[in-house]
Amino acid sequence: MTAHESRLDDGGSHLHMVPDADLDDELEPDVSSTGGATPRRRWPRLLIALVVVLGLLTAGAAATHRWPFAGGRGDSMLMIGALPYWNIGADSAKILASKGDFAEVTPWMYGIDQSGGTVSLLPPSNAARTEESLNELRQAGIKLVPTISNTQNGAWDYPTIIAILRDPALRAQHIANIVKLTKQNNYAGIDIDYENFQAQDRAVFTAFVSELANALHRAGKTLSVDVFAKSSDRGYDQRNQAQDYRAIGQAADAVRLMAYDWHWNSSEPGPIAPIKWVRSVLDYALTQIPPHKIILGVPAYGYDWVGKKGRLVSWLQAYGLEQKYGAPVHWDATSQSPWLTYRSSDGQQHVVWFENSYSMLAKLGVAHGAHIGGAYLWLAGDEDDLLWKRLDPTDIDRAARSMNSGPQDVAPS
Repeated sequence: MTAHESRLDDGGSHLHMVPDADLDDELEPDVSSTGGATPRRRWPRLLIALVVVLGLLTAGAAATHRWPFAGGRGDSMLMIGALPYWNIGADSAKILASKGDFAEVTPWMYGIDQSGGTVSLLPPSNAARTEESLNELRQAGIKLVPTISNTQNGAWDYPTIIAILRDPALRAQHIANIVKLTKQNNYAGIDIDYENFQAQDRAVFTAFVSELANALHRAGKTLSVDVFAKSSDRGYDQRNQAQDYRAIGQAADAVRLMAYDWHWNSSEPGPIAPIKWVRSVLDYALTQIPPHKIILGVPAYGYDWVGKKGRLVSWLQAYGLEQKYGAPVHWDATSQSPWLTYRSSDGQQHVVWFENSYSMLAKLGVAHGAHIGGAYLWLAGDEDDLLWKRLDPTDIDRAARSMNSGPQDVAPS
């Protein structure tokens, strides 16, 4: 993914109100979306947008790395973040610039091998700079909780991970390797992002999570687990069925809800994370997982579709299209999402849905109102700059009140 070297003026980011899009009463995506038959992250070579911490802390609360809810209830939300392995150096500098806003950072940088070992996803040429950046984060007092994914050679690898988990000896070795990794590198814990399991894998995945949690806890480390978004135990397909929210929530220290990709890069164009669906996912999770363990994933990206073929775009690229083609950015109040259309120089009609500060604020309002453990932003470094200007207690409280009573709208008219 290309890093952006310039920023657009806030004055060019105008929202144009339009009638609400009709989401009908659906609360479930198509089977090939987030909860469907194809991987949640479909970007070339696993250019996966990784979590960045949401800077919601006031100056007085910054030392605790928590953003306090208003109202004197004593509740607070952890703001958690991570870095993509291909850009750890650049993005860690952004985190260090606002280190008081971060509870922990999750470098998405490990895969697996067939023996149950963990392997670095980093190109050798980046290893030295990455280690330097991670050391700078440690020295700043920021906890490191890296992600391990079931990936090999840039692709999700189901056969390898399920063979490891089904073999008691390999599974035990895999767990030992993970614990060793945390100790050797002074990590606070591990985040697990294992995907594409089948329904019949539910029990073995649950057993692995429980055994790994116990082993990490004995070593004084924590475990977080990434789960597909769903609004019922069955969910939308086998990958959802393989993840037992209740059991995972009992074992792990945190459960990260991947509440994005309602529409994805090979679907019809539409909002990435419509607020009605996000709320339904969170409502179900709250019946299964202790609230303080729930971490809501908030997307900060979009797709530019031609037909059913979409390419990943950031908010900055989306507003760049607005300026280049004179295509006004509209606001869909039902999904709480911005969108635009334009015709490119080759005559193709494009539809762009993306996330900006207002759409992200809406989701943070839902998280705030539910009193969950925290939130993470999915796409490190490309979030709307205006987000950081709006994240104060007044804005969050307003968003929470708006999201808990209709009509829902946090964007300016």
